[in-house]
Amino acid sequence: MKRFQYIILIGLFLMSPLMHAGMIVLEGNYMGKNIFVKNPFGGAGVGFCAFEVTVNGRLSPDEVNQSAFEIDFANHDVNLGDKIIINIKHKDDCAPEVLNPEVLKPKSTFNVQKISFTDDGVLEWTANNENGKLDYIVEQYRWNKWVKSGEVSGDGKPGTHQYAFKITPHSGENKARVKQVDYTGKPRYSKTASYKSSAPEVTLEGDKFKGSIELNGGKSLYELFDRYGTLVKRGYDQVIDISNFEKGTYYLNYDNTVKSIQIK
Repeated sequence: MKRFQYIILIGLFLMSPLMHAGMIVLEGNYMGKNIFVKNPFGGAGVGFCAFEVTVNGRLSPDEVNQSAFEIDFANHDVNLGDKIIINIKHKDDCAPEVLNPEVLKPKSTFNVQKISFTDDGVLEWTANNENGKLDYIVEQYRWNKWVKSGEVSGDGKPGTHQYAFKITPHSGENKARVKQVDYTGKPRYSKTASYKSSAPEVTLEGDKFKGSIELNGGKSLYELFDRYGTLVKRGYDQVIDISNFEKGTYYLNYDNTVKSIQIK
């Protein structure tokens, strides 16, 4: 009886790495590069830490029983840009190290071949050399700075792609560009396009206001900052409600103008 119990205990010990396992999950898109994993020994010093890898739910044929291994996507039916989910199962007393997880993240490499405005203020651009699905952020130059106007989803696949975005113009010359920001946090910009808008000039009479501010000439994008430079209101309108603001100095951006005002 004791011998039978001893055999059971040995069996449970050998099975324990599988019964008490951890898992590293990697998600992203196939960007044309393989994943490399550093695989230490288990905490008990017997066998390697990782013991199973699956890619999109299918067991990977890559040899993991070694100190370092490669997850080779050539062994899997994936195309550039496809969604990837990798599960790396490992013993619970150790952890493998994924050396290059960033290769599953899209990288901004786009090349804008042409960017220009149509006569009615639509920004159009043609781009190629995209490496992963990233948004194009459209920026418009107004109030002496670049201001975000909106976003357009990038295709992210090989080939040439065309995009368009309708900006809200101000009077006079308008300038716009597009950019992408990838996992590095560093923006990548296109060239600047410009066109002269026929929109009427929006003006503001006086510099002291109470209750509301009324723009002359129609609606406009606007930003209102307090004396410390904190943005307190933003919108698109002709009449701006300021009834809830404290008295003091403020800075109003509207149309293509920056003006200091007093709220009474």
